[in-house]
Amino acid sequence: MAREKLPATHAIRTLRERGVPFVERSYRYHEGHVAANAARELDIDLHQVVKTLVMEDGQGRPLVVLMHGDREVSTKALARTIGTKSVSPCSPAAAEKHTGYKVGGISPFGMRKALPVYVEASILELPILFVNAGRRGLLVEISPTSLVELLHPVPVSVAR
Repeated sequence: MAREKLPATHAIRTLRERGVPFVERSYRYHEGHVAANAARELDIDLHQVVKTLVMEDGQGRPLVVLMHGDREVSTKALARTIGTKSVSPCSPAAAEKHTGYKVGGISPFGMRKALPVYVEASILELPILFVNAGRRGLLVEISPTSLVELLHPVPVSVAR
């Protein structure tokens, strides 16, 4: 059976330009619980699906948090860790403005603006990750080493 030919997203182009090894993994997108749906559709461990969450600090400055698909971010712990009064999720419109991607398809790779990136430290211990590739219904299978080399994220322990 022929493989589906997908148009390249900015994230895919960024990975190719930087010579990062990856495998595209497409799935049938469903609104809501995107990580869980992706894991189910692709028959992969939800813990290895990495959510790209766009948040803002107390001064309204955007930041990105990479979190396991089966975990949530403790915004209080994140605020304490990064030394700000508070952290909260951005509105969907703000997240799309900052990243250049649609909610449900936000990738940490090739964003419109360079944003600070924080990663749940335990993600970096996994053998392989599945990260959004800049389009709803498309993930890339990538190594934690490649993620670190490309994004230079700050490891944090803020999962709950």
